[in-house]
Amino acid sequence: MTDSAHILLVDDEPSLREPLAEYLVGQGFAVTEAGDAAKARSLMRDQRFSIILLDIMMPGEDGLSLCRHVAAQGDTPVILITAKGEAMDRIIGLEIGADDYVVKPFNPRELVARIKTVLRRSSRAPNEVDDNIQGYAFDGWTLDIVKRRLTDPDGALVPISTAEFKLLQVFAEHAGHVLNRDQLLDLAHGREAHLFDRAIDNQISRLRKKVEVDNRSPKLLKTVWGGGYTLAAKVRRLDGPDTQ
Repeated sequence: MTDSAHILLVDDEPSLREPLAEYLVGQGFAVTEAGDAAKARSLMRDQRFSIILLDIMMPGEDGLSLCRHVAAQGDTPVILITAKGEAMDRIIGLEIGADDYVVKPFNPRELVARIKTVLRRSSRAPNEVDDNIQGYAFDGWTLDIVKRRLTDPDGALVPISTAEFKLLQVFAEHAGHVLNRDQLLDLAHGREAHLFDRAIDNQISRLRKKVEVDNRSPKLLKTVWGGGYTLAAKVRRLDGPDTQ
């Protein structure tokens, strides 16, 4: 995978960006560097990247704004590079579609492991037929929990962030049950739940835009007033018994 993966590394600090780029090249990646968001936007217009490593704090347009732009443009995964004191920015980044984050200072080997994990999850093969899918099927949709892919009723892969995937998996595992925000946080994010306590509604809103015919009148991810949310669909476990 690393032989063909092309990374766009966006960071305004040459003292971090340049040695990191050199290390990643040594790990088998192709790396293009950008010192600011404007340069990154220009590069993205001319090239397609496998993944973007994006620093949050940059002069001019910051990393969160650029992350939002990337999420709106397509399915290129993003890993945020953040400072220790930027917890709220990490939350916002995950809300708007970032796939993962690393906190400075970080071990480059850990970053490489995260890159490979995100690339595996976001691998795009629209015409691939896989008879060994493990996961859930509901209302024509397929959620592959091994390859972390969401496929629509027409067989097309739908871009989905890590946080969105975890949340949809929880809904599939508890189909027909009403789950409140605390339960969703605990089941989807475990020990990191405190980082997401303001993000559940936003994540559900984004999921509705992807799986509902009309997200203003949801038929699958329904709100139960005073109770929480539920996946109102018959869910079939692809490698086991039905969950409903």
